[in-house]
Amino acid sequence: MNTNKFMAVSAIALCAAGMAPSAFAQDAEVEGEDVITITGFRASLAEALDVKRESTAAVDAIVADDIADFPDQNLAEALGRVPGVAITRERGEGREITVRGLGGEYTRVRINGMESIASTNGNRGRGFDFNIFASELFNNIIIRKTATADVDEGSLGAVVDLNTGRPFAYPTGTTFAVNAQAQYNDLNEEIAPRLSGLFAYNNPEETFGITLSAALSDYETELETQNTVRWQRSRFASVGGQSCTTTPEPADCSTVTNAWHPRIPRYGVQTESRDRLGLTAGLQFKPAESTLITIDSLYSTYEASRSEIYGEVLFRGNEGGMDVVDYTYDPDLNLLTSMTVNNAWVRNEYFENLWTTDFHQFSANIEHDFTDSLRLNGMIGTSKSETDREYELTFMYDDRDYNGYFYDYSDDEEPVLAFNGPDVSDPANFQMTELRDRPEQIEHGYDTANFEVEWDYFDNHSVSVGGAWKRFTYEATNAARDTGVCAAGYFDCDTDNDGVDDLLGVPATDALSDIYTYGGPAGDGSTLTWAIPNGDAWTEYFDLFNLPFTSTYANNFNSVEEESYSVFFKLDGSFPVGTMELMYDVGGRYVETDQKSAGVNSGVQVEVDRDPYDDFLPAANLALWITDDLVLRGAAAKVMKRPGLGSLSPGGSVDSFNYRVSYSNPFLEPTRATTLDGSLEWYFADESLLSLAVFAKDIESFPINSTRTDTFASTGLPTSVLLPTSPTAQNPEGGPLESCNPANGGSGCWEIRSLDDGPGADIKGFEISMQTPLAEIVDVPPVLEGLGFIANYTYVDSDVEYYGGTLTERLIGLSNVSYNATVYYENGPFEARVSGSYRDDYLQGTRDNDFEVVGESFFVDFSSSYEINDQFEVSFEALNLTDEFSDVYIDREDQRRYSWEHTGRVFLVGARFKM
Repeated sequence: MNTNKFMAVSAIALCAAGMAPSAFAQDAEVEGEDVITITGFRASLAEALDVKRESTAAVDAIVADDIADFPDQNLAEALGRVPGVAITRERGEGREITVRGLGGEYTRVRINGMESIASTNGNRGRGFDFNIFASELFNNIIIRKTATADVDEGSLGAVVDLNTGRPFAYPTGTTFAVNAQAQYNDLNEEIAPRLSGLFAYNNPEETFGITLSAALSDYETELETQNTVRWQRSRFASVGGQSCTTTPEPADCSTVTNAWHPRIPRYGVQTESRDRLGLTAGLQFKPAESTLITIDSLYSTYEASRSEIYGEVLFRGNEGGMDVVDYTYDPDLNLLTSMTVNNAWVRNEYFENLWTTDFHQFSANIEHDFTDSLRLNGMIGTSKSETDREYELTFMYDDRDYNGYFYDYSDDEEPVLAFNGPDVSDPANFQMTELRDRPEQIEHGYDTANFEVEWDYFDNHSVSVGGAWKRFTYEATNAARDTGVCAAGYFDCDTDNDGVDDLLGVPATDALSDIYTYGGPAGDGSTLTWAIPNGDAWTEYFDLFNLPFTSTYANNFNSVEEESYSVFFKLDGSFPVGTMELMYDVGGRYVETDQKSAGVNSGVQVEVDRDPYDDFLPAANLALWITDDLVLRGAAAKVMKRPGLGSLSPGGSVDSFNYRVSYSNPFLEPTRATTLDGSLEWYFADESLLSLAVFAKDIESFPINSTRTDTFASTGLPTSVLLPTSPTAQNPEGGPLESCNPANGGSGCWEIRSLDDGPGADIKGFEISMQTPLAEIVDVPPVLEGLGFIANYTYVDSDVEYYGGTLTERLIGLSNVSYNATVYYENGPFEARVSGSYRDDYLQGTRDNDFEVVGESFFVDFSSSYEINDQFEVSFEALNLTDEFSDVYIDREDQRRYSWEHTGRVFLVGARFKM
């Protein structure tokens, strides 16, 4: 753990005795809502229901204890229980969300009313990586599912408002508390701390207040994986002793050549350490009764390191030198279920990277009442998210003529991967052949200023006008040290000085190696102990960080600057319609966008100053209260989402290992859509709701990869951009069989991608939601009066044309079905909850003229607490009780497994103290 961070959070915990504002009885203030008192999980559900009920637009909310008291590692997991929201997980932890089928790129996030981008490792778009924040830092979240004219443009899925505790939401005087938990993972058997805290002070006159909060976690996760790194088809040197280079080709050779086999079959482990610190500060004061000034500041740092260890065979592009001794063929799937191979390219691999993300945000807001009917609200703010991947190292041990390798994927969850020849746990059988280092820096910046004037021109009717200026900046710098140790001259591989290398690389030794034994699920007969490179020893051996960077196409600097100006008007109010009441907000927003970008294209630095473009975005929300308990809502809007900032660079990249060239596009159009929403909500009892919502989105166009197959020469790029350790460096026009273009005489194996404006899509779906305390709907004995439940079900579908209109499928990232259910119990000092969350399979990307698919998942979590007295409470929580595995496969129909992996269960024991 970082000692300075531990001392920082401890200082707040001890001096301010802080924790999340939602962990104790308090006044929780939600934007646009009256202040009410929160005293427990059930009360927080009632508060969230009031937020939904009193809004004209379609919103959902999570308030107070509902965040901090459920076992969520971060905000993504807290959001995963909201109707229509599904989360993507990375190594066991939630990272991004999808709302009604639209992924993180289509969802805007605001923190304390200000738009924000928070990116961790590798995020180059506008998506928000929720894993950067602990859920304890926030006391309410509002999910806005329909558009209103006064909320900034940029979302197709939803606008998610994250709100930290503000001083005037707390009682006068001093409020403080502390929360400490021990977190245990049953896979790596590690115990880690989680600390959080809050200090709040309001003076007796309620004219000045301050809050400080902090959250710290430092933990490690382990992921055990079986991975094929996809499947491919290629020609081997021989099959069953028959050469495959003769004409005509023997029948067995034809069968093996045209059938799918695993690209890099392997077992391995990924270990990731996460060190997360979040700090918030809030200041509010009233220089006059009519004026409120609020200053918010938020800081988060997320340090992570990951190591990966694999024992594998590198079929990828090397099949032409391998001999298939025997095989089993499945004609229904056109699959080589098992093979015994000689001259196999065995590789034992060690990977390690380290990155840090720092997020800063500062905003100042002023609210002033000129009269009882005329008000001004203004804000200025700035934020920055910086990710620095200090290094990304890979060291490879190779034995490139291994005899006796065997795999069997009859059970593709736990296949047999057996090295039946030389001992793969003996370093003497390997040589260090290749090394890689790929550092990267990504920076997102955001500055804004906006204002709104609201005038109550009649009872229950008002008009608002306002404007905003926004500036986004994006910069990405990446480089590479990728080389073969012989080709780079780091080692004299020509032992007899005849001009021909006698060695593949540096001979491995015990001193430069570790011995690893895989302990996860595996097929009987698999070889699970390997010699692997010791990363520290080899880094020192080569003095790696002083080696020059490789001159590659990816070694470049890309940047984007985007400015926008917008104005809006909005009418809102309510009036009677017979015995009913109609609430409305109607308006429009005009916005102009200007973009500049720079990047490296074909080795040349290119700058693009794009002509400005504009949009007019009308929006209307209606809520008809048929009775006091039944409301019919409707909404219509035109919305737009600008392309991901990283996609707007004029540069590109070369994937030397997968025969792929990808180009960005600085002239991408925004994704524009027309949205229609409707819902019927029945508040049939206290704290109860039964609702049905339907929605449709007509998306005009969105960025999509256009792909063609051609020769490397057709790109006009020099061969110097190819990484020297890749198969393409030796044979630029070669490649796996399924990639090659027969029209080019067997060459033309490169997949050349450009990002273009796609054909658009239609999205439609519905949500069903219900929540109630059981005692509100049936008579129950006193012991069950604290029992209640929450449940929701969402169905979404879409049609998108891929591969030039030859294939129609769902939108990337869209799960047709998702649902969540929570059963809770509160009785005096004891509380307990259990929750289940299901997400259907979804497309993760395009592969091999089909798709990469993430399989369905179902996670079960549990939380309980006992209040010993008014100041002290203990808790026990559990995550992923069923030890759910993650499943990824290629091809929707044949489902060739890509990976099968799990991260184990997590248990938390904690105590809270409050005063």
